[in-house]
Amino acid sequence: MKPSTALAALLLAAAAFTALAAPAAPTPPLKGEVLETQNVEGYTYLRLKTAQGEAWAAVPTTPVKKGAQVTIGNPMTMQNFESKTLKKTFDKIVFGQLVEPGAPLAAPHGAAPAVPAAAPAAAPIVKVAKATGADAKTVAEVVAGKATLAGKTVLVRGQVVKVNLGIMGKNWVHLQDGSGAAASGTNDILVTTKDSAAVGDIVQAKGIVRTDVTVGPGYAYAVLIEDAAVRK
Repeated sequence: MKPSTALAALLLAAAAFTALAAPAAPTPPLKGEVLETQNVEGYTYLRLKTAQGEAWAAVPTTPVKKGAQVTIGNPMTMQNFESKTLKKTFDKIVFGQLVEPGAPLAAPHGAAPAVPAAAPAAAPIVKVAKATGADAKTVAEVVAGKATLAGKTVLVRGQVVKVNLGIMGKNWVHLQDGSGAAASGTNDILVTTKDSAAVGDIVQAKGIVRTDVTVGPGYAYAVLIEDAAVRK
């Protein structure tokens, strides 16, 4: 192969790798006119008239008037979602948060759900002492050992670095304890809980390890701790 041909092939391969490695673009906000509202505990369901046609959305409970123009930021689309409260299955529904038009949206954190805006990032993580007890694990131990820990109860002590509130009836909390490495993705664990926590809190989370969890198109998690009890 001639040098020029080899160089061209190398450049094409590099370009292809860069395209594959590039992060996906954030999902744009959903905008539309409110045609109908239905309130249930924790949520306001909205039937919207959008440029692409009618669409259903759900946001944390908030007063919204028929005819209002709304913007739903950090949208996450769910297919075949069943609302037991409404006794209705939606072919497609968008979960998110109402935002002011043109307002900046919180960027997704890794594969975290693009849902209600997270609080600002905490100060740089300091080393947090590991919890004690038979189920105690560090963040890195849970992430790296997900295959053997799947379905088992773990107790993790760490600092809250991000919180997404009130999506699908849960709060989505990211914990770090100083273990693991960002480069390998072993320094951060997602916890779902009904308990409250704020960025910067040092908490203990006890729940069940789940692996290969998908909550919507494009939102897949290799590992998380589900339905955890979170305590300071």
